[in-house]
Amino acid sequence: MKVGLIVNPIAGMGGKVALKGTDGVVEEAIRRGAKPIALDLAKLFLNELSHYEENDFEFITGARELGEYAFEGFNFKYEVLRHRDFGYKDVLGFKIPDTSSDDTKILAKLMVREVDIILFAGGDGTARDVYLSIDNKKPILGIPTGVKMFSGVFAASPENAAKILVAFLNGQAQIVEREIMDLDEDAFRHDELKPKRYGRALTPYVELLIQGAKEPSKTDEREDVEAIIEALYEELEDGVYFLGAGSTVKRLKDMLGISGTLLGVDIVKVKDGKGKLLVKDAQEKDLLRFIDKNPKIIVTVIGGLNFLFGRGNQQFSADVLRRIPKENIIIVATPSKVQKPIRVYTGDREVDEMLRGYMRVRVSPWAEKMVKVI
Repeated sequence: MKVGLIVNPIAGMGGKVALKGTDGVVEEAIRRGAKPIALDLAKLFLNELSHYEENDFEFITGARELGEYAFEGFNFKYEVLRHRDFGYKDVLGFKIPDTSSDDTKILAKLMVREVDIILFAGGDGTARDVYLSIDNKKPILGIPTGVKMFSGVFAASPENAAKILVAFLNGQAQIVEREIMDLDEDAFRHDELKPKRYGRALTPYVELLIQGAKEPSKTDEREDVEAIIEALYEELEDGVYFLGAGSTVKRLKDMLGISGTLLGVDIVKVKDGKGKLLVKDAQEKDLLRFIDKNPKIIVTVIGGLNFLFGRGNQQFSADVLRRIPKENIIIVATPSKVQKPIRVYTGDREVDEMLRGYMRVRVSPWAEKMVKVI
């Protein structure tokens, strides 16, 4: 089987530094201390794949950071498409490959003639570029390395992408159509959620290994959310809180009287039912500064994706979560969001295992539900 692999080298750099994406803001991401992560996550995919005896794959990939460097240290057969001789640009003393979405599109168009499936390491923008370039001629599968990843073509983790590919090789994965979605990143950074659907891509599907697609909040659940948050507000103890993203937690921010973000993480000090905003739209480094205050985290589940950590809130990194007791994580969600297990993926196996098992989720003003975390 021939497999295409395209890596977006800047994907995901904006996550920990609260940029909610990386397209067009690489300089700002580096200024905030961001580092490339896409190649490392692509290596996690290949490492998992290398454990299977039936890994009869031949890869076609892009040059250098576009895929070639991910294969270093592995024994996979691969061919490199050197579609152009790109250089590097110096960004604040950091060397970044001078690549763009055009490289993804060109590689996808070249690969589709030769491969059985195209995998890409990136986020929703990369998914959109691959899909629009190949016109659904071959199935695609995303190795999640971006920030948002609201499309339904992503494996739940790089390791799960390897398992899906093996299932595809063995004829054990159903080929289905899954939504390609992307957000206006500039609007997203200004707390506006403007999703756009670009179509439905062919994708190998294995239940529990592939994520869902982002779903809008249900209108008929708004009263339920309001009641849950009012009850939670009344029970808040004094202390420092890391308040996550989403409209559910935003309602709590409003009740505390702070101008918190809708789509970011805010650090708040609560005293006698009133909130003081300590850091708005916090980065990972901001959260780490307040770890010694014994903070509590309040988060919700992303509808459709069923992710608690790992999609759109990478500020809650492995370094942050390993320092916070599991009992200090408060989860609020309507019952419809916890009908299936909820997911976590930090890229750190030890931290993910710490969070897995069962966690309490506040699903009504008076009730909690024990929900499986995978």
